Amino acid sequence: MVALTPNTHSLTLSPRIQTRLQNGELTRSQVNEFQDFLNQVDRGIFQHRILTDNAYTGWFQAGNASDEELRYFIQQFSVFSNQFLVAALLKVINSPTLQQSRASREILLNELGVIYRKLSGTAGTQTTQTDEEKDREGDPEFVSTEGTVDGGICRFRAAHFEWLTAVAEGLGLHYEEIGQRKHGSTTTLHFCDELQRLYGSDDPNIAEGASFAVENWAAAGFWQELEDGLTQIKHLRHPQLRLAFFTWHNRVEAQHAGHTLEELEAVYFQPGFDRAKFIQGGQEILDAIAVFWDGLERDRQH
Repeated sequence: MVALTPNTHSLTLSPRIQTRLQNGELTRSQVNEFQDFLNQVDRGIFQHRILTDNAYTGWFQAGNASDEELRYFIQQFSVFSNQFLVAALLKVINSPTLQQSRASREILLNELGVIYRKLSGTAGTQTTQTDEEKDREGDPEFVSTEGTVDGGICRFRAAHFEWLTAVAEGLGLHYEEIGQRKHGSTTTLHFCDELQRLYGSDDPNIAEGASFAVENWAAAGFWQELEDGLTQIKHLRHPQLRLAFFTWHNRVEAQHAGHTLEELEAVYFQPGFDRAKFIQGGQEILDAIAVFWDGLERDRQH
């Protein structure tokens, strides 16, 4: 995989690439070109302002959101979260290879409630947890952060949207008030539509760039900021608030980002890879993500 240097977001050549160079699988010219591409990704994707300076989540982290602001956030986030399923299905349908189709199905099926099955010998070992620990770390009956959906069990309560519904219920929002397009603001729906166009694109280069950017956005720290803010609110005002949706995503997204880095190394050396389209897909989806968060920030201020 490609190595991501912490804090600087600088992409460097992995030992695996160095090994392929030493074994003669790659030429020095190919490796130099790949390093040049990683520099492009660093400038064009990792330095995007929504990854480096998200005003809304920075504000949210302090835990000062009023109940009205909190309900609005959960409603808009629920629309994005539920509509993401459409984009994820398009990504499966438009996958150029069987291997990429399976990788996309891992994400979609887990979203829908298929629990990751651990492949190690630790499967089936559970410790007794309090309800609070289950909410913070995930109920082991419904949650795993590693493994594969192949052979996994599907449970309705393991669907990510059901976890988010539990958060909403704690704030007086019910299922029929969240998730559907009719509840989305103009900026939220713009993001949903761009996810379908880019993340679910039938152009594999655009889709790969968008997927890479989405996963690394998710690993850039906004989940931690949301968890911090919600934890403050839970302790101070809403002890009944269920946070498993946010805590689980905060734990698992770094793993997803690592997978996309491996995929980048794999697809780059395949025939037909288009560097410009990859960067385009990544930048355009990050612009759409910025529209979503900027919309929440403007709505909060006005």
